[in-house]
Amino acid sequence: MWWPALLALAAYLAVAAVLCNVYLRRVIHLDRRTAFFSAMPGGLVDMVLLGAEKGGDERTIALMHSSRIFLVVLSLPPLMTLITGADPGARVATWRPLSDMGSADVFWFIATLGAGIGLGKLLRLPAPYLIGPMLVSAGLHWTGASGFVVPSTVMAVAQVVLGTVVGCRFAGTAPKRILHILVTSAGATAILLLIAVIFAFALQRVIDVPVEGILLAFAPGGLAEMSLVALALNLEVAFVVVSHISRIGMVILAAGLLSSRD
Repeated sequence: MWWPALLALAAYLAVAAVLCNVYLRRVIHLDRRTAFFSAMPGGLVDMVLLGAEKGGDERTIALMHSSRIFLVVLSLPPLMTLITGADPGARVATWRPLSDMGSADVFWFIATLGAGIGLGKLLRLPAPYLIGPMLVSAGLHWTGASGFVVPSTVMAVAQVVLGTVVGCRFAGTAPKRILHILVTSAGATAILLLIAVIFAFALQRVIDVPVEGILLAFAPGGLAEMSLVALALNLEVAFVVVSHISRIGMVILAAGLLSSRD
């Protein structure tokens, strides 16, 4: 039963957003609208659009969220080791070479990608190129229609692509501005991760998920990035995906409702 985790997730988002907003306004002295949308723990594209519509600095909002994702992905593995004593490197999935895939597996893999991307776009899912194929793959494996396994090379390439995409968001920005944003975002990210750790240890007593899996599910990184990390570390992939989809939905809904009162 994951409903206690989703309730805790809503509470986590509320606490994290309020504290980050206070930090960005009182310590960093961002204007009210820019601080509000930069403090939201998720929804990069939506926060930039909403922030620009309400008069916030869309460039700063975009860079703050990009920095948050970058810093979370960078710091999460050592944080797991420091806090839980677990070694993420020891949990990495067994290497699966391309040669392990037969012709039928290749067919199902390609078909899953095509159908999943189409489904993701049709349903307007967040990260449709990742979540769509995940849903189709889950259906195929659950029904027993196919048991293909994604080769480790494909996963590695996907992680390189995602890392490149995050880095490219800083293109055209002066190095001095990037450094300033990274330092500013580091404070907000530290607040988010500290609260996530507190919630993860508290929630571990309620649900049957390892603390590392809960921390990854609550960590304010990108949905695609956190899902791939969960897959690579053999953690609770379905739990992480559901949590991050819920996080994005809650953040967008709350930000839209609260900003409409301004």
